[in-house]
Amino acid sequence: MSEAIFCSFYSDDDYYRNHGIELKQNLDSLGLDFFIEEIEKGTNENWIDICRRKVPFLHKVCQSNPDKRVFWIDVDCRLLGVPEFILESTADIIGFQRGFSSTTKIGYNMRSRFWEPCFWGVGTSPSARKMINDAHQLESTLDVLATDDYFFEEGWRSNADNLTFQLIPSACVVGKYTSQTVHPAFFAFGASGNVEEFKGEAAQHQKNILEGPMGFKQIVIASAKLILAKLPRKISQALISISDKSGLTGLILGSENQINDERLANPENVPAGTALPSATKEQPGVNIQQRRKVTSWIVANGIKGDEEKMESLIQSLSSDCMLNDQEQNAISAARTFSRYVNRDSEKEIALSWWVRPFPGNFGDWLSPLIFSHYSQAKIKFVPPTGSVKSSPKHIVGVGSIGRFINKRSLVVGTGISSHEHPLDKRARYFSVRGPLTASYLKDCGGPVVNSFGDPAAIISRIFPFRHGDTNGRVALVRHFSHERVPLKLPENFDELSVLMSSPQAIEEFISKLVCYDEVVTSAMHVMIVCHAFGIPCSLVTFEGLEHAVHGSGIKYTDYALGVGLPEMSPVVISRDLTEVSFRDIRKIVSITEEKKDEIESVIKESLDFF
Repeated sequence: MSEAIFCSFYSDDDYYRNHGIELKQNLDSLGLDFFIEEIEKGTNENWIDICRRKVPFLHKVCQSNPDKRVFWIDVDCRLLGVPEFILESTADIIGFQRGFSSTTKIGYNMRSRFWEPCFWGVGTSPSARKMINDAHQLESTLDVLATDDYFFEEGWRSNADNLTFQLIPSACVVGKYTSQTVHPAFFAFGASGNVEEFKGEAAQHQKNILEGPMGFKQIVIASAKLILAKLPRKISQALISISDKSGLTGLILGSENQINDERLANPENVPAGTALPSATKEQPGVNIQQRRKVTSWIVANGIKGDEEKMESLIQSLSSDCMLNDQEQNAISAARTFSRYVNRDSEKEIALSWWVRPFPGNFGDWLSPLIFSHYSQAKIKFVPPTGSVKSSPKHIVGVGSIGRFINKRSLVVGTGISSHEHPLDKRARYFSVRGPLTASYLKDCGGPVVNSFGDPAAIISRIFPFRHGDTNGRVALVRHFSHERVPLKLPENFDELSVLMSSPQAIEEFISKLVCYDEVVTSAMHVMIVCHAFGIPCSLVTFEGLEHAVHGSGIKYTDYALGVGLPEMSPVVISRDLTEVSFRDIRKIVSITEEKKDEIESVIKESLDFF
């Protein structure tokens, strides 16, 4: 078996130089052989030009290491380890599928290029090295404005029939999938933002959008994406804002393991009673696309509250095949939707919250639980990414979904995660998460809001548990994006998952939480629950994963100031938790009853509008 060397380079500016230093430290700590070089950026060179230089660079490293497998890694990415199946791979080419996509959606009808270029490896065979040589020759002779992946894709296409290749499961990417697999997440993706800035300037390959089994809707969406990619960044951002308000974002937003918001937004239009066709002699096997469709119908019927059709579809889905993780999680969420909308009441309130990843993220699904506690009404789900035109009057509560507030929103304790998207000044604001959201709202031309507090802060009034006699142990609760990151835990640690949606599951989770001496978490709303019950809590993130949780980090301080606590942010800790002194970082704080009174009063006031 040949040895391996990992390589990258960085330009002489602060962002990339700092990442270069960190990547060297990262690879050195893992005991990996590496070659990382600083390159001088030419006076007229931009990001596209620098990316293009990856081609001759990788060619140079391959030539210098003929007997070693060569792995490229973008300088702002990180490795948490390297699994044996990668280090011992005999494939000519190994890497992630483009976009970290599911292998059930492989092919050029789905993606314009085959490989995700941020991390991939080249074997030692003549066939493998020929691909690199061909890409290098093309780059040195072709006068086209293009990045590295254009030339590597051409090298791949011209040699693919003679190459062995191995796809790395996308579940190995930190935060990509939440389902359990035998392979831990080892790759942390980093993005500088330059891809968006230079969209439309570099030469691109195109999907075969008019070939294969693509429907009319897919063709329209694919075409729209191609057009958007050609536009300058400022114009594309303006169009994205319009897309948010029109509901198009919801259509495009879903990834391979998610249900598109288009069906969630319009469950009435779903052919709810359609059954999954069985395999036949003419069409043997399982139709994957049809199973995805039926799964979305299950969720849509759960949202409508049609339990009979929902259960019929579940039976159809499970009649001749094993349910996969995504299907089981979607079913769990569907049943929770159904319970909320089928409450025994003539009254109905509309509520918007973030529902993914299925079965649900604890913090986001606190929203229907909290508001249903203060009202006996049915809870109708309004997708955050649905069209404003079709949106009814609705409450926006728990979560960092300020981006999706619209003129029909009643805002109660919602916050922002960054300053990237403006807040809609036309909404009715009862309260926001904290003063940072309030300040940004004012900057966007909105009203002055003086009432603050995340609704999750009153959870102790819904579940009157006590943090009294404890079990002498520590609970570790990760943000779902950290779920499958390999960690080394002390012997007195237990893990609890945040993936849940039903009120019963949430109640059980909190009842367990109060039994622990203390909690270590990277999930903000788990921390808020700890503050509500007075549980000692350490808010953390993990080395190399500082940006895995969405947003700029503003939400933590915004929440803290909003409930009268000192500023706070996650502490970066080692993934070997046995080396961490949590005594130095844990906080023992409580939210005052006066603040809980204020939040409770605002919740009740918003419900009076229905």
